[in-house]
Amino acid sequence: MAKAPPAHQRAFLVEAVRANALAMTVLERAAAMGLPDHGLMAGAVYQAVWNALTGRDAAYGVNDYDLGYYDASDLGEAAEDVVIKAGEAVFGDLDAVVEIRNQARVHLWFGAKHGVTRAPLTSTTEAVRHFASHTHAVAVRLDNAGKVDVLAPYGLEELFSLHVRPVASLADKAGWNAKCERQHKLWPEVRFDRTQFA
Repeated sequence: MAKAPPAHQRAFLVEAVRANALAMTVLERAAAMGLPDHGLMAGAVYQAVWNALTGRDAAYGVNDYDLGYYDASDLGEAAEDVVIKAGEAVFGDLDAVVEIRNQARVHLWFGAKHGVTRAPLTSTTEAVRHFASHTHAVAVRLDNAGKVDVLAPYGLEELFSLHVRPVASLADKAGWNAKCERQHKLWPEVRFDRTQFA
């Protein structure tokens, strides 16, 4: 699928995500919650593609389901906690960790946690644009007709190349190298570029 037309790559990604029943349940329930500008992000999406490309089970290696939404109307932690608590009720019966975070608040805590500062974001798509690798910069959500909508601000070529490169200005050395080490053990077919951080 590397170098395939973008429409073919998107269709492959959608089918890969659809193959994971748990991911689809998260998407359906997230849509029912009515979260503004939401998306299922990162590992649950790009790892589904890796699994489809390498012949693994659709849910193989997926540690959690990162569900982002964007609501700048109240940046207080208490407002986000209300949504997180609602999510615990919605997703609590699933055999999975669903982590919900308001992307409008990321700049308030990201630097202290990851050592890389973030400017305030303006949307969930912009949040995806600030992931530490273009390979990881993908999210999905269901549209009003129940079809899977793909958010991929850099396209999908990096994802389908099975080559993960960091964006130096967005990745921190310790976190990046730890993620590469962990994921390489699960997907040895994927090449991880750590040279910028050696």
